[in-house]
Amino acid sequence: MNCIIVDDDKLSRKILEGYIKKTAGINLLGSFSNAPDAIRYLKKKNDIELIFLDIEMPEMTGIDFLNSVIDPPQIIITSSKSKYALDAFDFDVADFLLKPFTYNRFTKAIEKVMNRIQRHSLNLGSKKSEIFIKKNSTLVKLRYEEILYIEALENYVVFNTYTEKFTVHSTMKALVTKLPPSFIRVHRSYIINLNAINEIDDNIILIRTNEGDITIPIGKAYRENLMNTLQKF
Repeated sequence: MNCIIVDDDKLSRKILEGYIKKTAGINLLGSFSNAPDAIRYLKKKNDIELIFLDIEMPEMTGIDFLNSVIDPPQIIITSSKSKYALDAFDFDVADFLLKPFTYNRFTKAIEKVMNRIQRHSLNLGSKKSEIFIKKNSTLVKLRYEEILYIEALENYVVFNTYTEKFTVHSTMKALVTKLPPSFIRVHRSYIINLNAINEIDDNIILIRTNEGDITIPIGKAYRENLMNTLQKF
């Protein structure tokens, strides 16, 4: 499992580097004192599976970092202040380590990450064609092919189908890892089913339905990834 460290505190980086060095199955590829350098590195590397991320850093905070990186790998937050825990888990991080933390606590966090990666791999390899959506007090089976797009709504997401809308308590970052490869994030507020696209005009996706045309904006940060994915799809 390849990882990097993003923390402006030199001592914290050294402690983490030591923990990583004596832990089997983890390979440290980079250690950064600021978020911008880490972002530039991630743009060149696509094999990073885990980031140890501090929150309070100059130039760009850890929260700013999470808002800037599209579909980041697994994240373990390392912070000296517990008040950031709730904010961190809004981004579906794997764990929150409160400094100073022991090696034993560190290994438990690594185990969580490995379990999440394993579950994700199993989900990608499965042949499931549907997802269960909670509607009021019941579970409704929704086939992936029925979903046109998913829209963010504060702390909820809305599944838009040809006939209905389903509102679910989730974040976009948490949801995108659970969906099949035919779903891709095209905007901060939208995940699209590639099979539902009829046209792309400049930065607008067009979906035609019996109820009329639906237009979805393409975010500037997501356009290149969308076009590359469409070429392979």
